Amino acid sequence: MKDIIIKAEDLYFSYDDAKSYSLCGLNLEIERGRKVAFLGANGAGKSTFFFCLNGIHRPLSGTLYIDGKPVDYSKKGLLELRSKVGIVFQDPDNQLFSASVFQEISFGALNIGMSPEEAEAAVRKVIDTLEITPFMDKPTHSLSGGQKKQVSIADVLVMNPEIVILDEPASSLDPKHTIIVNRIVDMLADQGMTVIMSTHDVDYALEWADDIVLICEGKTLMHGSPTEVFSNEEALQKTNLKKPAAIELFERLTEKGILPADLPLPRSLQELEEYISQL
Repeated sequence: MKDIIIKAEDLYFSYDDAKSYSLCGLNLEIERGRKVAFLGANGAGKSTFFFCLNGIHRPLSGTLYIDGKPVDYSKKGLLELRSKVGIVFQDPDNQLFSASVFQEISFGALNIGMSPEEAEAAVRKVIDTLEITPFMDKPTHSLSGGQKKQVSIADVLVMNPEIVILDEPASSLDPKHTIIVNRIVDMLADQGMTVIMSTHDVDYALEWADDIVLICEGKTLMHGSPTEVFSNEEALQKTNLKKPAAIELFERLTEKGILPADLPLPRSLQELEEYISQL
């Protein structure tokens, strides 16, 4: 039996009093502990759905379930929701507001009711885990983009959530900080958290994700394994996505008879290289 941690039933959301819809009857189930990549064109509804999951937005209609319970939009209910579902915004400047890094990360822990002693211990543990110690006393506004992203993730982790949502986590990062953030994402998944990420990087999504969700015009267009989704040309065209390089090259090599067509689709270029090396 599937352990469903997130269930969306016929969700609708509008930013303009129902003249148009960012979510238009979205239905989806996500299993606990999975790594789920959301892909789709800009404006497809990915971020809007994420904001609903965290209680920033309340759907106009439909029902959202977390751990089998409908989301409670009372003040107490939203506090409980945000202790379970953490979101890291695409632009960290929309998330960070405290004077120093240490104060910034402490805020969430104190806000969910930790004592000052518990909060300090939790903050120091997260700071150490995410390698933030060298700049923990700096003002948040003085940090680099990559450092701000690390602090944004720490804001969420200090509350020990069950679900972590990352909206384009590598957006605008240099290669060094992209590697750091990707390593942090892998660490979250290894700890058993349900990790949800939006990305336009099909190569990374193919290799990283357990499940791919394609969002189109506020609805779930397709939900399946990476190889199922990325081999569906019609679905990719509707979401303006290209096939990952590993799959595209694999298909060319099988068409030319260089590789046998009955091999499983590769999840990365490295896996494809292994196929070729065994010829």
